[in-house]
Amino acid sequence: MPQRAEQSSEVIAVYDEAGRVVGVEDRAKVYRDGLWHASAGVLVRSGDGQRIYVHRRTDTKMVFAGMHDCLAGGVVGPGEDPVRTAVRELGEELGIGVADGLVPLAKISWDGLWDGRPMRCHLFAYEFHWDGPIRHQPEEVADGWWWTDAELRVHLDDPEWPFVPDTRLLIDDLID
Repeated sequence: MPQRAEQSSEVIAVYDEAGRVVGVEDRAKVYRDGLWHASAGVLVRSGDGQRIYVHRRTDTKMVFAGMHDCLAGGVVGPGEDPVRTAVRELGEELGIGVADGLVPLAKISWDGLWDGRPMRCHLFAYEFHWDGPIRHQPEEVADGWWWTDAELRVHLDDPEWPFVPDTRLLIDDLID
């Protein structure tokens, strides 16, 4: 797997362990020092709810590069709440513009390790039904496709399948 970038000029919101915003910091420092932050992700289902949009992250992402995910999402920015982040990221990553219709699914706090460093994140998951076009942001999404819950579950049952670890923690709350 290619090395991830260590430099960033993006400032994101920093949280405490209880989930309160306590400041802002450069994204690279947040990841390097394992500071608590928040992210929001959207599970995109087909209009009939029978399929999930799964994608592979680009090899140039700062974290979880080249791994698969079923949430379009990202970190919460300064002054932004998780719903606004979810809407923004859905538009950026998959070209899906929404004003409403996001359904809250789950919230967890993850205190784990990534790339040998602490990773601490409050994760907010939402669901959105969509049958329109999907346009990948080339810097973030390398490829994507529709799978049933069962097809995704088969892949998730393989512990070697490269799937984003924080979404893996939420997955039982997201799919049948």
